Amino acid sequence: MLKVEELEKAIDALPEEEYVKLRQWFSEKDWHKWDQQVEADSKSGKLDFLLHEALEAKSKNKLREL
Repeated sequence: MLKVEELEKAIDALPEEEYVKLRQWFSEKDWHKWDQQVEADSKSGKLDFLLHEALEAKSKNKLREL
């Protein structure tokens, strides 16, 4: 397996087009992990406080139009 330093050198040597593809891949990978974490947190109830805050704000007419 490559070490981080070797990967850094290989990335630095990439042509711009390949570098852009790599950045896009990393971004999509990060967003996928983020989506999985949000879904897991939602299923476990960790995000229920957001629902309660929203319902409380609605009951007090404190919601704003977007």
